[in-house]
Amino acid sequence: MGRVALGLVLAWFGYHELVRPGQWTGYVPVISPSSSLAIVLVLAHGWVLLILAVALVAGIVPRTAAAVSAVALLEIVISLTVSGGLSDLILRDLGVFGLAVCLTGCRRQRVVLRG
Repeated sequence: MGRVALGLVLAWFGYHELVRPGQWTGYVPVISPSSSLAIVLVLAHGWVLLILAVALVAGIVPRTAAAVSAVALLEIVISLTVSGGLSDLILRDLGVFGLAVCLTGCRRQRVVLRG
């Protein structure tokens, strides 16, 4: 259940980053939010999140997908903390990061496709 929940969260944010990347450019560290590079980075990030979401929901190498998700979420938590200090967004993302870390160590999962 946790694997599917993490996949749905990643799918939600990945989809929104792809559909409206301009709303997410403010979260790209160091780069001007109005730059085209920021848009490209948000789009790339959105695709990564969607690919991870599909892998988690479908059960394709779920531990690897969870580990990559944990790294991506850690990057998000660190970036948000450095840029704005502690907030409700960081606490939410820290909880999702914790779920990804837990799933990385989970050996038994139902309906898993090994690749």
